[in-house]
Amino acid sequence: MRLLIYIHSLANGGAERVAANLANHWAAAGWEVTVVTVAGTDADFYVLDPAVGRICLGLADHRDSLLAGAARTARRVAALRRVLRRVRPDVALSVMHTANVVLALAAYGLPGICTIGSEHNFPPKAPMGVIWETLRRHAYRRHRAVVALTQECAAWLSAHTRARRVEVIPNAVTWPLAAHGPCLPPAMCCAPGRRILLGVGRLSDEKNFAALIDGFAALAAQRPAWDLVILGDGPERPALEARVRGAALEGRVFLPGRVGNPGDWYASDFEGFPNTLVEAMAYGLPAVSFDCDTGPRDIIRHGIDGLLAPPGDGASFRAALARLMDDDALRGAFALRALQARERFSMPKIAGRWERLFADLAVQGESGAGVPARALR
Repeated sequence: MRLLIYIHSLANGGAERVAANLANHWAAAGWEVTVVTVAGTDADFYVLDPAVGRICLGLADHRDSLLAGAARTARRVAALRRVLRRVRPDVALSVMHTANVVLALAAYGLPGICTIGSEHNFPPKAPMGVIWETLRRHAYRRHRAVVALTQECAAWLSAHTRARRVEVIPNAVTWPLAAHGPCLPPAMCCAPGRRILLGVGRLSDEKNFAALIDGFAALAAQRPAWDLVILGDGPERPALEARVRGAALEGRVFLPGRVGNPGDWYASDFEGFPNTLVEAMAYGLPAVSFDCDTGPRDIIRHGIDGLLAPPGDGASFRAALARLMDDDALRGAFALRALQARERFSMPKIAGRWERLFADLAVQGESGAGVPARALR
């Protein structure tokens, strides 16, 4: 199988990690895998297997005018089309909404290439503006399939785009996680013997770490043995730091920044409120989350390996945190069941779902436009 994966960059982020993990898995299986990024390797956070080919388009400028944006997109389409002609992949898989549009346009009219788009956000929560929304609605018709992470996202894509086929395939978890720089040992941030609520993710508005800080602030005085650590970086850092200062929690809430060794934190004797839920649960951490649209309810089994609070209900969220913080036996029971995430979201299991999709597209290929049968032997 010759597979091409197109994504903006391999910078620190969930979709980027998914792309790198899938590329490495299939390269190890003997596939001919090429990863194409808009950005250069200087933006890389994730490491690719040496067997994975890498092509950088070098077109990651971010000028904001409408004309400049249109020209930038046209250049990316033309550059990716040249790559597709040169690599001739059996399958080209794009990751994230703008990449999906660019791939659909770049592959138009090229014979023998099966293109598949993949959404990693719930579109109503991440609107792209009229132009990109219109492009997405029509361009998705060019893909043989579009993959969503959840049923809610799949239903939205079916209703609001012209996608011919929408499949649901969740993200896989790799366990144990590979460590790379920057590395921050937990002991450098957390005093021995402290109990830790752990949050992990980009410090951006949609991650809502403000609610986590507020929830901890309401509980901290009655639970002096607990601290809160949020790993990650992003544009909301100043606001979150101000929130910590406003609550006078500088000695109890820590934002040490981005780390490349989250597995060391998950594997420590800490309790968790992880944003990267599947990874944390694979290390045996019980989880608490808002039951927000798409994601948590597909991962956390409420009352089995974690707790879900109604979206926006701060009181219920605080109650869920308090329940786990105060009940050692419940945390232990949830932790044991959380380990089942290793199997539920294992890389062989999830990659197998992708491979079944590739095989199905080969069988149902229209006028030779599906995956070539030879590629799946």
